[in-house]
Amino acid sequence: MRRLVPRSTIAAALALISTLTLTQGVPARSLTDQVRELLRVRIEQAGVPPQITVGEDCIHASVMLPHFYEQRAYRPAWIGDRGPLPQAETLIRAIGEAGREGLRPNDYHLACVDAVLREVRENQRRKNPFNPRRLVDIDLILTDAFLLYGSHLLAGRINPETIDAEWHANRREKNLAEVLETALRANRIEESLENLLPSHSGYFTLRRALSSYRAEAGRGGWPRVSPGPVLRIGMCEERVAALRARLIASGDLRERSYPDEDLFDDALDEAVRAFQKRHGLEVDGVVGPATLAALNTPAEERVRQIELNLERWRWLPQNLGDRYILVNIAHFELDLIANGQPVMTMRVVVGKPYRRTPVFSDRVSYLVLSPYWHVPPSIALQDMLSLVRKDPEYLNRMNLKVFRGWGAETQEIDPESIDWTTVSAENFPYRLRQDPGPTNALGPVKFMFPNKFNVYLHGTPARELFLKAARGFSSGCIRLENPIELAEYLLRDDPKWTREVILATIDKGVEETVRLLNPIPVHLLYWTAWVDEGGSVHFWDDIYGRDELLDRAFREKPPSPW
Repeated sequence: MRRLVPRSTIAAALALISTLTLTQGVPARSLTDQVRELLRVRIEQAGVPPQITVGEDCIHASVMLPHFYEQRAYRPAWIGDRGPLPQAETLIRAIGEAGREGLRPNDYHLACVDAVLREVRENQRRKNPFNPRRLVDIDLILTDAFLLYGSHLLAGRINPETIDAEWHANRREKNLAEVLETALRANRIEESLENLLPSHSGYFTLRRALSSYRAEAGRGGWPRVSPGPVLRIGMCEERVAALRARLIASGDLRERSYPDEDLFDDALDEAVRAFQKRHGLEVDGVVGPATLAALNTPAEERVRQIELNLERWRWLPQNLGDRYILVNIAHFELDLIANGQPVMTMRVVVGKPYRRTPVFSDRVSYLVLSPYWHVPPSIALQDMLSLVRKDPEYLNRMNLKVFRGWGAETQEIDPESIDWTTVSAENFPYRLRQDPGPTNALGPVKFMFPNKFNVYLHGTPARELFLKAARGFSSGCIRLENPIELAEYLLRDDPKWTREVILATIDKGVEETVRLLNPIPVHLLYWTAWVDEGGSVHFWDDIYGRDELLDRAFREKPPSPW
């Protein structure tokens, strides 16, 4: 006769079996289910937005991370029934390569992940059971690492508008929670991260330069040229040998046997000029204070300059346009690009350091031939008022007229009827307008892309400024070396606007607005380091101190991606 076992005994036995099973590392519920439930509780109890920490590391993607887990019903992303999945190692390996992009691997929880994983592996080695709560830590921190690193590859580590009011970025956007979900399903973690990088060739050529300059810094950098008198062609002294070694090290001078190492010969003169061109210096072959300072800039500083400019590439929109105008403010140059190739290049004049040209993208939609110049109030007060007081003929000589009132109430005022000694910044009811002509500050053409900064491209009568290496002389707008050529190119879609017609219209001296049949994107950018088409790396002065602002922001903890 079979004896019945009391229910209390069965319950006790089941409890014992459950306890033993967990102790042996084979839970009654699957490990994935345990982690899943703990993930849900951890996120729900963290508040809105969630405040989650793992060790000393905080979760940054406070909005996207909960959304990611909600969409997958809190199923862990990096943990399976046997512990961490291979994708976890793949992500860690990818984050370890963040330095290649000019970013810091430890900003993406690398040290924290490594510490937790070492703890888990040590327990596995000792055949201890998994601690589901530590696996939750791993899953959360790896998910946050992917979202944070992905957001930095996609749109930059720093939001430029938080450090510079004159910088407006059109950054790329994607749903990174969906990107991660797709990457996990297809087991393509590394490829998904690489696909978030800028697609522009300029980014990748600069990235290769970063590797080369880091290697140079690791070797101790270039030979130094000691201070001393100016060096120039024909001179013979021992500092010339150091100069030669320095330029050979940077690739500006070909390494070969030189009969007299101390002689400043033609080959060295050519190498100095090549170096000066790459560094935005006066190209004269003379090693004066500015060239010497550039020669002796440590390789580590050049590495950092490249890293900062890689970040600026990540602020750009994915598609610059099939054809577009690109102005590199720090380079004082405009390039017109069509189908990926430059079709026009010209020198430009940009804003003074205290009237900086802003950074943004827009579209040139029309141009104005023989434009009036409506003098901005700031320029009228800060620049012109003192000149008018000193020289009563200044306004007439510059073809400037004085107006009071607006619209139908506008009234032209004879400047000689005004006692300019009584006019001040607090008492200036006038508007100044310069008529078209040879002295007009806007030159023969202005190119308009209406924007909040009131900045545009235009010509200038001050042609001598284009001969200078550094050309920061304007009040914020961009002055063009060849405005007629640019106008001709932009109007070529309209057969009635030939070059002859453009010039004849300008000669009339009557303002005429011409709308473009095909508006063209314009990108005002700021790069202090870039690689040209020949593969030469250029380093130009940070004329507005924007590198310093960005470097300072980089030294802070990474902000939330969104």
